[in-house]
Amino acid sequence: MDDDLVAWGRVLRIETRGRTTGRTAVATVGFVERPDGALLVAAGSPRADWALNLLVEPRCRVTIADTTRDAVATALEGRDHATAVRDLILKYGTPAEGLGAGPAFELRPEG
Repeated sequence: MDDDLVAWGRVLRIETRGRTTGRTAVATVGFVERPDGALLVAAGSPRADWALNLLVEPRCRVTIADTTRDAVATALEGRDHATAVRDLILKYGTPAEGLGAGPAFELRPEG
């Protein structure tokens, strides 16, 4: 099901470098695309591996539909964190349990 949702552009696939293993770790997460092309994502848990990986190594690879690009994550705090969580809830139409309890990020294309 996740593969279909990524292919349809409903969610994105993010590849991060494992903070302890150094191996590629893959997760599927909801996102909001801003007009400037940045993507906003947020973890539902403070222990979400993909988010913890980004805190250690912010470079990642993102796939939406048939487009894959390298990106750099910036952790969001305060009002920016709250805005990202709000926008994700509005996009997906339901307040996901715990969404926003973990880190939120802005993903910008690298380069």
